[in-house]
Amino acid sequence: MSADQTQLAFDWSCRIMSDGCGFPAPGLHSFLFKPIATVGGYEFNKVMLLAIITTILVIGFFWAAFGKAKVVPGKLQMVGEAGYDFVRRGIVYETLGKKEGEKYVPLMVSLFFFIWIMNIWSVIPLAQFPVSSVIAYPAVLAAVVYVTWVSLTFKRHGFVGFFKNITGYDKSLGPVLPLVMIIEFFSNLLVRPFTHAVRLFANMFAGHLMLVMFTVASWYLLNSWMIPAAGISFVMTMAMIVFELFVQAVQAYVFVLLACTYIQGALAEHH
Repeated sequence: MSADQTQLAFDWSCRIMSDGCGFPAPGLHSFLFKPIATVGGYEFNKVMLLAIITTILVIGFFWAAFGKAKVVPGKLQMVGEAGYDFVRRGIVYETLGKKEGEKYVPLMVSLFFFIWIMNIWSVIPLAQFPVSSVIAYPAVLAAVVYVTWVSLTFKRHGFVGFFKNITGYDKSLGPVLPLVMIIEFFSNLLVRPFTHAVRLFANMFAGHLMLVMFTVASWYLLNSWMIPAAGISFVMTMAMIVFELFVQAVQAYVFVLLACTYIQGALAEHH
């Protein structure tokens, strides 16, 4: 099946018990889109458009909420402050403390809301696609955290301190110290950024596949005596949407929480 500009790219006339018509199972083609335009030799597609809209929405919202902040806040400012304080007090302060964490609050707030909005496109009509299910976007965000973590570790501890920090150097480990240092080195410099990106990507990828599968099944089963099964599939689709709304927020929270944990490790003497 070729890529289409919608995820539900299948023959709408195809139903169960129709001759030569099998279930159009979702797959990788559900994550491929025809380019909307070509700019300077680069293809611009729906996922890129959603990412740009997400950026505009996040910047625009906080600009509108805090651009002309008042002592007695209006409704929009109150919502903005509630979201900002949730990340600041609930994640950053709890992990890094107020003194060390305050300077990293803008970064973490930006990451949280950018990821959350990218995820939530999955259940928005017409969009219906989580931007985070394309590995490039979580990878770039994980790289931002990774560079921040590495640069902070160098700045706080110097080269020798950086080496000790990422290898978990501890004389008390005795003979097993070399093995522990090798494991910690590869774990921190290679595995950590990889798992940070893949955790977000895999959850959004799997969630989108499940939503597409139940949505397509609801239509596919809508024929003859299988109509009750189509109703069950539709109920499952609604349940999956509610569950996905929860997962989308949790994944944004976990990504930022891990980012704060990594920064905490950079600022501490040891892991």
